[in-house]
Amino acid sequence: MNKKLLLLPVALVATAAGAWWALRDHGPAPSELVLHGNIDIRQVELAFNASGRIDEVLVHEGDRVVKGQLLAKLDTTRLRLSLAQAEALAVAQKNQAAKLEAGLRPEEIKQAAAQREAARAAADEARGVYDRQRDLVARHFVSQQQADSAKHALDGALERLKSAEEAYRLAVLGPRREDVASAQASFAAQDAAVAGLKRDIAEGELRAPDAGVIENRVLEPGDMASPQKTALTLALTDPVWARVFLPEAALGRVPAGARATIATDSHPDRRYAAWVGYVAPSAEFTPKAVETAELRTSLVYQARVFACAGQGELRQGMPVTVTIAYDQPAASNSPCDKSR
Repeated sequence: MNKKLLLLPVALVATAAGAWWALRDHGPAPSELVLHGNIDIRQVELAFNASGRIDEVLVHEGDRVVKGQLLAKLDTTRLRLSLAQAEALAVAQKNQAAKLEAGLRPEEIKQAAAQREAARAAADEARGVYDRQRDLVARHFVSQQQADSAKHALDGALERLKSAEEAYRLAVLGPRREDVASAQASFAAQDAAVAGLKRDIAEGELRAPDAGVIENRVLEPGDMASPQKTALTLALTDPVWARVFLPEAALGRVPAGARATIATDSHPDRRYAAWVGYVAPSAEFTPKAVETAELRTSLVYQARVFACAGQGELRQGMPVTVTIAYDQPAASNSPCDKSR
C-alpha cells in the first residue's frame, strides 16, 4: 500500500486532536466578568461636640433617620441662664452705643445754653457788687474785707461761667469718636459672647449628619458625654457598594462607570443595577476571603461597585455576586440614569 495514503488520515486525526485540545483549554473569550465580594456601608460614630450630662436620647437601634434630625440632647439649663444674662448685657451695651452715636438731644443742648446764660448773669451781678464795694471802700464807707469778699464771689461766678460755656460747647460737639468706638467695641464683644453661648447650646444637640439607620445606642440619659465618647453609631444607607477585586487582566476591559448587576443569596430572583465607581490605583495580592479560581498569588485591584437601588435590602457584610459586561463604552452621564 502507498505510504502516502496511510499518512494522510494520521495527519487529519492529529490536526483535529490539536484543534479539540486548543478549544478545550482556551475556548471562546468570555463576554462578562463575574466577581464575588461583600456589601460595604459607611459607618459614623456620632459624639457630642461638648461635654455634659445627656438629658434625652430620641432614637433607638434600627430607627431610620434623615439628615439634620435631632438624635439626642445634653442638659443645657446652665448655659441657657448664662445666655439670658449675656443677652441682657448686650442689649444694654447696644443702647449705650446708640446713645453715644446719636449725641445729645436738642433739649439737652438748650438746657446747657440756658445754664450758660444763667452763669453769665450771675457773673455780671457779682461784678456789679464788686464794683460797688470797691467804690465804697474808696470812699471809706465799708471795710476792705467786704470788697475782698465781693471779689472772691466774682471770681467764683466767672469760673462757673467758664465751666457752663465749656459744657455748652461740648454739648454742641457731641461725644468723642473714641467714646463711640469704645462703646461699639464693647457691644461687639458682648454680642460675640451671646453667639458663643448659643453655639454651646447648639452643640448640646446631636443631629444626624446624613440619612441612615441607627446601629448602636451607646450612651443613655444620665450618662456623661464628651467629644471623645461615642454616643450613637449611624450606618449611612447611601451610597451602598459591593467591595470586589478585579483581576489584572480585566483592568483594560472594565472602565470606570461601567454598568453592572449585583445578586445576593437572600434575594436570588433579584438583580440590582449598579456601576463601577472606583478602582484602586495600586495592586495587592488576592485576599483569602475572595472566592476566585485564579491563583492566590495573582495581583488584583480593589473596586467598588455602587448599587443604584436596594439600599433597604443590601446590608453590611452580605456576600454578593457582581456581573460586569466586558468592553463597555465609557459613561457620559449619571451611571444610575435610566437613560443609559
